Amino acid sequence: MIRYSLTCEQDHAFEGWFKDSASFDKQVKAKAVACPACGSTTVSKALMAPAVTGTKKKGAQAPAEAVPVATPDPRHAELIDTLRQLKKHVVENSEYVGERFAEEARKIHYEEADKRSIYGEASLEDAKSLIDEGVELHPLPILPEDKN
Repeated sequence: MIRYSLTCEQDHAFEGWFKDSASFDKQVKAKAVACPACGSTTVSKALMAPAVTGTKKKGAQAPAEAVPVATPDPRHAELIDTLRQLKKHVVENSEYVGERFAEEARKIHYEEADKRSIYGEASLEDAKSLIDEGVELHPLPILPEDKN
């Protein structure tokens, strides 16, 4: 395992663990390494001191697959809290229309329904189509607790 000090294009510093140098290069090229603070996949190695390791204990094995890990930027918690407040405001002040979002958004846009704030679910294709038609929409943030 190799630990690299990394930086993104916004100069956020974080760490990543990789099986070897080739694994790092492959993951960065595939945009699989992202900054935990801003999500940027433009990542490079930062200058770091070499790590000196001791001898391996008898019978110890290296992990089969390296998993990238990172030390989050201290501002990350503040950003997540702000996104939580934003999402709460939308939910409390809008009508939930579920999977009918694209249909209802079009009706509002073409003045076939009363103008009001709505939220719900839409496929990527529906969202792109709505944007192409000039319908204003904004994706709601996906919060850590939404992934559980």
